[in-house]
Amino acid sequence: MLRLITLIITFVCLTLLPAQAAVVLIYHHVASDTPRVTSVTADELRGHLQYLKDHNFNVIGLDVLINQLKTSQPIADNSVVITFDDSYENNFTTAHPILQQFGYPYTLFISPGSIDKQDGPLLNWQQVKQMSDDGVLIANHGMWHEHMAAPEAGETKKAWRKRIKKSILDAEKSIKQHTGQSHKWLAYPYGEYSLALEQLVAEMGFIGIGQHSGAVGNSTSLTHMPRFPAAGQYANLAQLSQKFRSLAFTIIDEHKTDALVQQANPPTLRLTLQITDFKPSQLTCYAFGKALNPNWETDNSFSVQADKPLTKGRSRYNCTAPSLSKNGYYYWFSQPWLKLD
Repeated sequence: MLRLITLIITFVCLTLLPAQAAVVLIYHHVASDTPRVTSVTADELRGHLQYLKDHNFNVIGLDVLINQLKTSQPIADNSVVITFDDSYENNFTTAHPILQQFGYPYTLFISPGSIDKQDGPLLNWQQVKQMSDDGVLIANHGMWHEHMAAPEAGETKKAWRKRIKKSILDAEKSIKQHTGQSHKWLAYPYGEYSLALEQLVAEMGFIGIGQHSGAVGNSTSLTHMPRFPAAGQYANLAQLSQKFRSLAFTIIDEHKTDALVQQANPPTLRLTLQITDFKPSQLTCYAFGKALNPNWETDNSFSVQADKPLTKGRSRYNCTAPSLSKNGYYYWFSQPWLKLD
């Protein structure tokens, strides 16, 4: 009898274990004189990193995380990955020395064509090479930081695929020429993607990375990995520290959701999840700052829809639920949408 009770307790504890997850942060500018919406100050960045250090978070490189995902290895508890987008010079002059002080690995996503053209206050190749030599992971943000999710007006799908494939491959080639690195990771410019773009990225053997919120776990799609923004209004450490404690839902089926809104508007998000460490009744979704009650269609599948059409541009649905086994931790999933004209 004692053995049976022990087995039952062990089984219950295992089924309640939270999904192993990592939080990936995205930064752009590190400056006080750049647009606030995409900026953190040097003091704010230093404060974020100090918090991670003081609370024993496991700051790992994106290469480590992606290898764990590809090989189904466990993700260490409280793992955090740091990334920067857009090739800004202040990443070298301000952010890089701070990150070196903490000894934290990070990834820089760059657009080589924009660097060649020096289209704005951007890094030059000498700075990129120095960062690479210092251990920074340099990866692909498209050749020109162009919108990639859909064909331009009058462009055929075949021509669109050819153009986007060239942009990705040209950028990867340039990065390798200047740094010797070639990871085949693509951070979608503006965080915009579509089902067709995901399919192209997968065919090319690339990892696709977005700018939508949420934790990364072993069931996370490798064509739309989420990242938490940590700049502007999201730089507030009181709120950001809660996001450090996010968990990834174990997703069984995303039902081929297309982030590009083409016909049905508002779109419907449908997910099938493994339900072990949260109560379905506590799952809440949000759109336009308003809470939405999900419709549970089966014991582990739900759908949710905003109560009004999405407007032009980018928007998202966020879904969260508190962990049963890990006090203060929340499961978090975000579905980005892109509505074109």
